[in-house]
Amino acid sequence: MSVRLFKQIYFKLPIFVRLLLVIFILMCFFGTLIHLVEPNQFPSIFDGIWWAFVTGATVGYGDYVPLTITGRIVAISLILTGGGLIAFYISTISAATVQHEQDLEHGKVAFKGSNHLILIGWNERTRQLIEFIAQSSSHIRMVLIDTTLEHVAFSDYPVHFIQGDPTEDAILEKANIKLADRVLITADITKREREADNFSILTAVAIRGNNASIPIIIEILAASQIENAHRAGATTILRSNDFTSALFYHELSRDTKARPFEDIFFMLTSQQFHHASLPEEFENMSFGDIANIQRKNQQILIGVIRNNQYMMNPTFEFVVKKDDILIGLIPWNY
Repeated sequence: MSVRLFKQIYFKLPIFVRLLLVIFILMCFFGTLIHLVEPNQFPSIFDGIWWAFVTGATVGYGDYVPLTITGRIVAISLILTGGGLIAFYISTISAATVQHEQDLEHGKVAFKGSNHLILIGWNERTRQLIEFIAQSSSHIRMVLIDTTLEHVAFSDYPVHFIQGDPTEDAILEKANIKLADRVLITADITKREREADNFSILTAVAIRGNNASIPIIIEILAASQIENAHRAGATTILRSNDFTSALFYHELSRDTKARPFEDIFFMLTSQQFHHASLPEEFENMSFGDIANIQRKNQQILIGVIRNNQYMMNPTFEFVVKKDDILIGLIPWNY
């Protein structure tokens, strides 16, 4: 191997690996040297290397001690060189660990895992979602991408933070978009609706360009942008304004004893919606009979989808047909 090739390989190694290599070579050199100088006191080269490491690390067990002047000169040389190198190696590892933690907190470290959930955009909705997932589904790994945040401490929020623009391929690659399970794009409500939707749609285009099959859930504020979101590759559209408006209507028109917001909130935090193809044995049965059967399995049947049309809370006698989709509620831990 040429000297030039050795240098190319050596200087590409991380600094702590290079230091460890130098320390190992130096300890082997002094271990061999002390064995040659005092073969009776250090019977083997390995004994000399052991003494070199113990002496260089300033541990000093005293099991091997040079007795001659020449041997002690070797020991002095080792202490002046090896001891400093080992101390520098330890301090380098410590500094690298601290630097890594800082880089991780400031969103500079790429995510290496897979099957993770990517959340794009930091806001109150995202914060509550992170807390909810951490409490109910702690096994799910989350990656947060945002341009406005400067740092996110893992001790505060259990996410891997990536600081940057999610419309850039380099940022999506740092989030390991190719191996992610799904992506949620939340709207930036601090911007005008059209501006926020345009950014969300552009983000969806960038994601789809990096992963052609990943499910993309996108929050759209303006109804006029829903079709564009579908064209951009969105799998699911969250129409938050429509949902909020409907909730407002329920609150304004509700029965005095009902609490629509609390009812929906606690239902969503304890139950999850479930869509299931109609089993063959349920064909041409009444909705009520199927509901009674499903209830025994801790499933609450609330409606049917037929030809893309929702039929919520149909009558007990409503006949369910082939190709219908059953809509139900099941516990999160079902």
